Amino acid sequence: MMRFFQKIQKPEFWNGFLKITIPFFLLLIVISLFMNSWRDIFAGDFAAVNDYNFADGKWERFWGIKIVITILYGLYMANKNIK
Repeated sequence: MMRFFQKIQKPEFWNGFLKITIPFFLLLIVISLFMNSWRDIFAGDFAAVNDYNFADGKWERFWGIKIVITILYGLYMANKNIK
């Protein structure tokens, strides 16, 4: 476990982390929106997309889960790729 803490002190770790997490986060958002509301998206009914995914506090769950998954995946992959 100490090796992980040594790796996160290197600037290349955080460069790799950002290179992994930003595209993964965007891809995760797009896939989630299409899985949840693809009919509404293709119909152009963005009010329904908003109601289903973001209204009434649903945005916290929508964004929170994706942020946590992205950070964990980014840390894992950056740790794995840094020598």
